[in-house]
Amino acid sequence: MCRMHSMPRCYNPRLSQLPCGNKMKTLICGSMAYDTIMVFKDQFKKHILPEQIHILNVAFLVPEMRREYGGCAGNIAYNLQLLGGQPLIMATVGDDFEPYTNRLENLGLAQTHIRRVEGSFTGQAFITTDLDDNQITAFHPGAMGHSHLNSVAMAQEVSLGIVSPDGREGMLQHAMEFADLNIPFVFDPGQGMPMFSGPELLRMVEQATYITVNDYEAKLLQDKTGKTLKEIAQRVSALIITLGADGSLIYANGHEVAIPTPKPEAIVDPTGCGDAYRAGLLYGIQSGWDWATTGRLASLMGSLKIASRGGQNHKHTRAELMDLYKQHFGSRITL
Repeated sequence: MCRMHSMPRCYNPRLSQLPCGNKMKTLICGSMAYDTIMVFKDQFKKHILPEQIHILNVAFLVPEMRREYGGCAGNIAYNLQLLGGQPLIMATVGDDFEPYTNRLENLGLAQTHIRRVEGSFTGQAFITTDLDDNQITAFHPGAMGHSHLNSVAMAQEVSLGIVSPDGREGMLQHAMEFADLNIPFVFDPGQGMPMFSGPELLRMVEQATYITVNDYEAKLLQDKTGKTLKEIAQRVSALIITLGADGSLIYANGHEVAIPTPKPEAIVDPTGCGDAYRAGLLYGIQSGWDWATTGRLASLMGSLKIASRGGQNHKHTRAELMDLYKQHFGSRITL
């Protein structure tokens, strides 16, 4: 039997009772991208002079380079499927998507709502990571600029969604459509936040059921909207803020829930850790779990991801994930 859903609903009259378990689909609106990841065998801070930042001209030698399958929607869907959820990807891609198509087929992930845009590239991220796990990223959105061609209404049997970084118009539209269709959703602005004005962000906050950001994005969200974290949290069922190695904080129902981060086996690559965390959130929400359990599962997923290269190369069975949860947190969950 599923536990009662203890997550607060008083701030969102649209939020209907979620089903027990994960029988319904989770619609993941966001980017599909190829990640070209390079490793700089030093620290950026040694080569960037703060007093000369106005004439910045640096080059980093990156002897290690690889190409990975990524994008927020792709990474979240991959991790959610590992947990036993039913992810449904909604994204726009380019003429070069064929290798990713083959991968999704092999993984058994549906491509029903992945739209190809002729004459465009699939999103491309060029990521350079230093020895402190800091990252410098250049991103070409490509077909993401057409994400508004997809509509949430096209998807069937969806009981939960997420609006993650994507094309600007697509993010605005999908947030509005989730709200209009009374489908609870997570607003995950991420690196897409600078595209929006304060009023636009505030409108999406009002439409969302849950919000998740990292600590830097939380500060930026406050600056752009003019609202405090407390005021933002009062507008949604939960505000989730990730703090990297320091864990995460969940503000819900007037309470603050501190979530620890399990110590990873190794710190190899932070790319996609946030997406793995969000998959854990979605699974917990869909399952009707309390925030302490949901946050710990999300934190575990992020910790497991950082120990492998790329956003989709870690592999764990559901039984292994349940055992790891018990090992780190002392209690057992059923996936």
